[in-house]
Order: sequence, then structure tokens, then C-alpha cells
Amino acid sequence: MPAPIAIKKPQLLEIHGHQRQDSYYWMNDRENQEVIDHLNAENDYLKEVMKPTEVLQKELFEEMKGRIKEQDESVPYFKSGYFWYSRFEKGSEYPVYCRKFGNLEAQEEIILDVNILAEGKSYYQVGQATCSTNQQLLAFAADEVGRRIYTIQFKDLVTQEILKDQIPEVTGNFVWAADQQSVFYSKQDRETLRSFQIFKHILGTPTTQDLLIYEELDEEFSCVVHKTKSEKFILIHSESTISSEVRFVPADQPTASFQILQARIPHLEYAADHYGDHFYIRTNDLAQNFKLVKAPLANPGKENWIDVVPHRPEVLLEDFDLFSKYLVTQERSNGLTQIRIQPWAGEGHSLAFEDETYTAYVGTNPEFDTDIVRFGYNSLVSPSSVYDYHMVTRQKTLLKQQEVVGGHEPSDYHSERIWAKAADGVLVPISLVYQKSTFSKTGKNPVLLYAYGSYGYSMDAYFSSNRLSLLQRGFVFAIAHIRGGEDLGRAWYEDGKLLKKKNTFTDFIACAEHLVKQDYTSPAHLYAMGGSAGGLLMGAVINMRPDLFQGVVANVPFVDVVTTMLDESIPLTTGEFQEWGNPKEKEFYEYMLSYSPYDNVNATAYPNLLVTSGLHDSQVQYWEPTKWVAKLRELKTDQNLVLLFTNMEAGHGGASGRFNPLKEIALEYSFLLMLEENNKK
Repeated sequence: MPAPIAIKKPQLLEIHGHQRQDSYYWMNDRENQEVIDHLNAENDYLKEVMKPTEVLQKELFEEMKGRIKEQDESVPYFKSGYFWYSRFEKGSEYPVYCRKFGNLEAQEEIILDVNILAEGKSYYQVGQATCSTNQQLLAFAADEVGRRIYTIQFKDLVTQEILKDQIPEVTGNFVWAADQQSVFYSKQDRETLRSFQIFKHILGTPTTQDLLIYEELDEEFSCVVHKTKSEKFILIHSESTISSEVRFVPADQPTASFQILQARIPHLEYAADHYGDHFYIRTNDLAQNFKLVKAPLANPGKENWIDVVPHRPEVLLEDFDLFSKYLVTQERSNGLTQIRIQPWAGEGHSLAFEDETYTAYVGTNPEFDTDIVRFGYNSLVSPSSVYDYHMVTRQKTLLKQQEVVGGHEPSDYHSERIWAKAADGVLVPISLVYQKSTFSKTGKNPVLLYAYGSYGYSMDAYFSSNRLSLLQRGFVFAIAHIRGGEDLGRAWYEDGKLLKKKNTFTDFIACAEHLVKQDYTSPAHLYAMGGSAGGLLMGAVINMRPDLFQGVVANVPFVDVVTTMLDESIPLTTGEFQEWGNPKEKEFYEYMLSYSPYDNVNATAYPNLLVTSGLHDSQVQYWEPTKWVAKLRELKTDQNLVLLFTNMEAGHGGASGRFNPLKEIALEYSFLLMLEENNKK
């Protein structure tokens, strides 16, 4: 079966006196049957090419599914008189949300069974689900398409009835006021999907009567609504990539006017919580790596901010949690997360972690008056664990560790952190893991190198039971902690965005070259993977160094950078000018054009490529990967595979449910294993 050849309909695009010709611009129309037919043809072609792997795909799916404990339960947490948890029943795709009153021996109350709600639907996802202050009403947000457009519904937990109130076509973000009747929620622009309005709904009234509370007029900003940990205040948080503004109102005064905490200032970012007589605020005010300040409720503006945790150039303050006797901070130093316990009076200390590279985070801690902080931990070899830590005795109690059904012995695997030298001399960390019995440093190991590298999102070394299917078949898995993330602090992010974006790509290439140089692998056995902005990374890298990789998996890749960033009707565009630049400015246009994967496809040999997409994707529109594949097929000079899989019933996150996504992972793993097997012949 020949690969689909897309019809060319040249479209001339011009700005700054520069012309581009886009032969596949016409694909930007999901209502066009010609587009749907092409996507179906691509899916048919992929199925035909991957037919020899069908048995392997099924084997991988069953293997990954078999490691998951089907009947499972989250660790309960205590709040407002109840223990709250979720559980999965054997064979079910979706969670069941439950609670018990007073103690864990009490009778279980099911507050929401998502499996019942999802019956007969090809896609279903519950986002936020939150009870009213009196714990008698549940509000939950559901998406039935995958485009992250939700409907908020309400359930009476006394009668177990779903109420008639429905708030359709919203973001799914909401909070209850203390009166049990008022719900504040955010709403997105119908075209751009920018969250720009906050409304108030009164239960029992039609949504046409909902009151507009706030509208964000600056198109580079979006807004959400949330509550402080104390539940004393409702906050409207407006933010762009480089600036923040918070408004607040007492939760028991839902008719009062919101007050501004601190008016927006360019390059001033902040986020607030509340305890006692103060707001506690994480901010970058004269603090690149952020600091913690407090401000009096009566006058919380910047002129009254007092340092609680001063700025430290070598430490990134990522988050904080407030307790009656302690301040808990989540920090990042030398690329690794630290959790620090600081009594309001006395000396503080940090938790010690044993692995060379790992993931740690402060967990769900809704109670103020406690000596216990809950945190999560995992590593490349250690499954996810939930701990309670006594902040006085310093005793750590394991509450639950992810069970890998069939067994998992961490000592069978080795993880380490190594450093690659980037093109400009900067050292870039790489976290990697392999199965000891299948590894030898001969340069012949298949290595899958993964990265993201955008938005300041740090990519910590995390455990995956699915990944064991690759490791047990001889693969090494590596994470490149490249610039564009915040792995090594805020400067690490700043050096991988806007007019420094190419550092992200050259860092990844340097990491790949280092793995080759150190005999972990060779180009014939080296594979790369990234999704969304990490898919942009994949596209840029194979244009720059197509010779370095045997195969690449690009998930929902953001590859048509210039065209997308010039179209302000596309979701997310205006809010991302401070990340990528605004191409309406000539300097940014020329720089983005120099690396945009789609614009830089050329007549050369490319690695084998598997590209995934979602028809209803609201973050990276389906046409970007579709156009990219079409252009690659048109221009590339080799016989390597270029495959496109479009999930016709999902969005950015792929299939919904607990097990359905495993089929897509099985496809990706089969692709890599097929290439590696063919490479050995």
C-alpha cells in the first residue's frame, strides 16, 4: 500500500516583504471532508505498515495493562470532617470518587462514579470535582470531546440526584462561595479558547442570568478562579507569560467587589495564598529564582511586601504550603527538587532523598493544624510513593507505593545522572535508566532520548511501569534536561525561549552526541521522542541533525510555528507571544522562521518518523502534524518511514480512560522495537 500523497493547493503567505508558499494550508479545516478523508487514509496506511507488529502491539498492551493493579485506591486525605479518595474497580476505565465521614472505618459514600457517566461515550473526562462548603453538593466538570471544553454539572449528595443546573462550554475551572449557592467559574473565548471571563452562577437560576464578574481584555492574559487553602478568600488570578495580577474577595461575601492585591506590572509574576492576617506571596520581584513574601490583608500591595524566604540565586523556589506552625517549601537546586521544613520559629531542615536522580513534590495537605506534611516521591527505578512526614520527629511513614503487578525489583535497574557539554560550553544534565542484565557499554544499546524544553516546565526523572516494556527489551531511557525548562533555575528557562530558543535544540543534540561519545549508543540505535512543544523540538532537531537518529516519535507536535503564531484566532496564540515571540515583529519572524520545523523541511534524508495527532486537539491543531508529514513525504530523499496516526475521537491528551491510552503507547513502542529489529538484520 503506497503512502498517501496529499493534494497540493499552493497558498501564498506574505509579511515583512517576505513570501512563503504553503502547499498544504488547505488542511486547516476540520469540516472539510477532503481533510477527513486524508486523515483516514493516513490512519489506514499506518495500520497497513504496522500490520506485522499487531501481535507485538497486543502483547505490549496486555503487558502494560497487566502491571497495573486494576482494583486500586488512592491514599485518603482528611478535610472538612471527611476522608476523601478515589478508586478503580476491576475492568473499569474511569475512577469512582468516594468519601467516608469521620474515620476510615465508616461506611463508604460514592459521590461520583465516572464509569456510569461515560457509558456509551467514545471520550469522557471529568476535570475538577469539588464539594460545597457544607459538603452536601458536588460540582463537577465533564468534557465529552477532548477539546477541553467542559460542562459544569451539579449533584445533590443527600438525594444522589443530578440537578438540572448545567453550565455548558466553559473551561471547567470553578469555585464555590461559602453560601453553598454561588459558584464562580471561568469561561473561554469560543474561537481562541482563551480563558478570559469570570462569571457567577446562582444554583437554581438559568445561566442566562449569570453575572459577569471580570473580563480580561488583554489578549496576552488569561484568567482563572480558585480559593486559598484557608478557604477564606476567592481569588481571580490573571496572568501572561511574564506578568500576574490577583483579585480577591472574602468567600463568605460573594456579592462583594473584588479587590486588586497588586496591579500588574510587566515582568512581575506572583501567586498568593492566605493564612492568619496575611497573604503569602511567591514572586519574582527583584528575585529571578523567586522568593516568598507576606503582606497584610488590609493593604497587600507590593510596597508592603516583607521577605519571608529571601531570594537565593542558586535555589529556585517552586512552591510553598502553609501550616499553623510550619512553612513548607518546594525548591530546586542543582537540577533536583528539595522539600524544606521551616518552623515559624526555629531552625529548618530539608528532607533527604537517596536516588541520584528523582522526582519529589509536596502532596495534598488541606489541614493547617497538623505536624504532618504529605509528599510524593519516585525515581527512574522506584515506583511512585506517598509518604507522611512528621515535621517534629522527622519520621517518614510510607502510606502507599505503586504496586507493579507481577513484581518489580528496583535493584535490577540502574539509574544515573550524567552531564553533556552544550555548544556554548554549558553543562546539561541527562537522567538515564537501564536494565543491568541487558546493558553493556559497547555503543550498541538502543537508547530512547526524551525531552520537552519549553514554558519553564522541568522534566524530572520519574517512574513509569509502562517504560519497563522497553527497558526489559534492552532499551536505555534517557531524559535530556535542556534549556527552556526550569530544571536548573529560572535562568535555564530564560535561556531557552524567545530569541534564545535554539539553545533548546542544540542542547538536545549535545545530549544525543554525548550518549554516542560515551558509548551508550550510536546513531544507528538512537531514538528520540517528544510531545507538543517537545514535538517542535523533534522537528527542529531532525532538520538540524537528521543523521543523528534512527527513529523519532513526535506526539501532537507544534511544528508550524510561524503560521500558527501569526494567526490570533488559533487557541493559545496570543498568550504565547512572550514564550516564542510575536512574528508580526520582523526580528521574531525571521528568528522563528529559521527554526520552524515545517518551514525548514528540505530535500534530505530523514530518520524514520511516527507522528501522532488528535482531531479535536485545542493546543496543537491537528493540521500542523498533518501538513508536516505531507511536506516531509514530498521532499525527503530517503525510503525511511513517515507515519501519521490521528485519533479521530480525542484531543491533545489522546484517548481517555485508564487503559485506552496504553494502545497508543503500544503503537509507539512497537514502532521503535520494529526499527531496532530491522536494524539488526
